[in-house]
Amino acid sequence: MEEILASIKRVIAQDGTAAAPAARARRAPSAEPAPTPEEEDVLELDDPVTEESGLMSSDVAAASRERLAALSAIRQRTEAPADAGALEAVVRDMLRPMLKDWLDEHLPEIVEQLVTREIARITGRSL
Repeated sequence: MEEILASIKRVIAQDGTAAAPAARARRAPSAEPAPTPEEEDVLELDDPVTEESGLMSSDVAAASRERLAALSAIRQRTEAPADAGALEAVVRDMLRPMLKDWLDEHLPEIVEQLVTREIARITGRSL
């Protein structure tokens, strides 16, 4: 996992002008130059991961599945309230479309800000 993150950091850190000649060189099959040491370090993600060559141990995978199941159970409990009063049901039905509209309007911007902040934190430079 750390190898993948290091590879992603290197790719992000590379200057756009350095990436363009490398891309052109990969497109020209007849005259491919030898890869530079930086290109050799890049991890290609085109091979599918099989169960035998998993990226994490079986203990970590099991723990992740348990956490996802717990999150799913929480969601199911909130979607099917037990003996909610009539007023709560009416309010919930009224709020659902309002919440959906608000999320449709604001969620992409929130996600973009969080991803940008995380990339800046990882790379050490602001975007």
